[in-house]
Amino acid sequence: MVGFATFVATVTSVVTLGSGVRQLLSWWREHRAPARAPTSADIDTAKDILAGLVSEQWREETVLRSLGDPEPMPLPWRSTERRELVDHPGIIAKGAVAFPGLPMHIKDMACGFRALPCRRLVILGGPGTGKTTLAVQLLLELLRTREPGERVPVLVSAARWDERVHPRLQDWLAAFLAMDYPALRAEALGPGIPEALAARGELLPVIDGLDELPDHARTDMLRALNRSLCENDELILTCRTEQFAESVDELGDVLTASAVIEPQPMDAVAAADYLEACLPPVPRPAWSQVLHALRTGAAPALAQVTSTSLGLWLVRVTYIATRADPAPLLEYGKGSAAELHDHLCDELIPALVSARPPADGPAQPFRPQHAWTPEQVDRWLTYLCRELSASEVDTRDLAWWHLARHISTWPVRWGSGIAVGAVVALVCAVLGGVPVVGVGFGVLSMLLIVLTTGSWFREAPGHADFHLRGMILGLVKALPAGILVGVLGAVIGWLTGTLLRDPHMGMTAARQVGLLSGIGFVVVLSLVQWVERPATDASARSPRSTWLADRNLTAIRIAGGLAVGVIGAFVVWGTGLSFPVGLACGLVGVLIGLLVGRHHAWLAYNLTVPRLATRGSLPLRAMNFLDDAHRLGLLRTEGPYYQFRHVELQEHLARQLAEKKHRHREPVPLA
Repeated sequence: MVGFATFVATVTSVVTLGSGVRQLLSWWREHRAPARAPTSADIDTAKDILAGLVSEQWREETVLRSLGDPEPMPLPWRSTERRELVDHPGIIAKGAVAFPGLPMHIKDMACGFRALPCRRLVILGGPGTGKTTLAVQLLLELLRTREPGERVPVLVSAARWDERVHPRLQDWLAAFLAMDYPALRAEALGPGIPEALAARGELLPVIDGLDELPDHARTDMLRALNRSLCENDELILTCRTEQFAESVDELGDVLTASAVIEPQPMDAVAAADYLEACLPPVPRPAWSQVLHALRTGAAPALAQVTSTSLGLWLVRVTYIATRADPAPLLEYGKGSAAELHDHLCDELIPALVSARPPADGPAQPFRPQHAWTPEQVDRWLTYLCRELSASEVDTRDLAWWHLARHISTWPVRWGSGIAVGAVVALVCAVLGGVPVVGVGFGVLSMLLIVLTTGSWFREAPGHADFHLRGMILGLVKALPAGILVGVLGAVIGWLTGTLLRDPHMGMTAARQVGLLSGIGFVVVLSLVQWVERPATDASARSPRSTWLADRNLTAIRIAGGLAVGVIGAFVVWGTGLSFPVGLACGLVGVLIGLLVGRHHAWLAYNLTVPRLATRGSLPLRAMNFLDDAHRLGLLRTEGPYYQFRHVELQEHLARQLAEKKHRHREPVPLA
């Protein structure tokens, strides 16, 4: 029986081994053979699939934002009159005015775009003028009327392109397709489809939000676009007018062969017609009075507000989408435009939160990922507005690492120091059995945290850069501090060895602990000084990216300190000293890794936000809230900073806050 079992096992092993060898040979042949190039049929099929995916992706967004219900907003756009922002007219449209500035339907806009020889368009405008809305509407219309062989428009955020990683637009588009549309990697389509679509110019990139990048990054992107675009490459780009003008001036050149358009005010009759088309067949009776007043000029404030896409959108979001009684529009519409704006801003946050429920699937660019109540959103945005108003430097840029600057640091530092000291003391006392040593190390750890963390709350975020430059310089700069730490470690080792053993053991411990402390500190500190760089430089593509970059840098520092500490613990323990001494060396290594460096913004953020959450100023998941406020359209990003998307909303919240403070300061009348 044993022989038969052995025989069966042997045969099974041979068969399994043979199968594995066959699979290995097959894999080797496949990878040794040259990859099959996509055929024209493969490319056409992939383009059709991509067009369907993009249409499906933005269909829900059009419903969510009512972009095409009942029809796109008929805003007038015309070619810019700022000659310094646009290329030679003959290159753009053979001397003709491409966009005359008349009220245009989105179908006319698509026809005008297709009539451009190079099909390149820059959409400019101030805050709230509908740049992104127009870009999305144009993308959908181009998809709807796409002819066989035409390029596939895809909308991408400018903040996602790092031209240092992908110097050419085509390389970035290939990486973007592979990440966001994995269906293009299907085996049936053949290999290299995303790369082929980008390299062969089969895409029409619609790059949204150039103004949300830092100044230098905007200029670098324009330079990269001019360097990447071939003669027949197409492009649509959106940006705020002033930021685009600054980048063009810094670059010293325009975006080659691109038409540049800006919005024009909408007349009151067109605005009334649009609002009437958005209403149900039998609207509230008050709507007829509102529309009549708008058409006849009896509501000048309402006419002024609805002359921009932002004002028209505010009216639709707050009154038509919510089916609210429009009587206040008539009342405020006969007053001042500022009062009407304030009223609409009052209703905006509840309307947006109710109209855009959290996405229950993959992340969507215009849907929050978490559930917040309107009261919470209003309260937290008001707090952020208060901190911006108190800023002496910039009242627009909101940085996540600045949250730590608006709160007293001493309670946080002492609380953190006591917590760390207690953990160190408890670990050393319980595992080592020497409470005196544990208490001593605990007190030292507590004081170290309290005294060295004061600068954390004023530091900017950093990121890890592993280029070889600066490695020797970082080592040299770390030597003086390493010598000091080595001397301190020698004193601690001598005291510990003398107390626990004898004077001879004290000298051995001083030598061992001093060398390990000094060398470990130099290694960790030089590593940190070598790799860490400010994250608000060229690497800052978005607030979330800087938050993650500083978190990763913190992990690198802790890992380096832990590695040195573990090695030191085993070496010290191996010399015959007690376990608490070795354990203390390990904990000291972790603390060193935690404390060294010039960038602790992520740690300061995590120490600050819980205190703000207990006060109700911000949620415990503050970054998630900021991201969702961006998706809701309440905030925008510019590089590593958040900003209020609509200045009117920020000013409205600031006025509300000032009024509340004024009411609280008023003396209570005596009875």
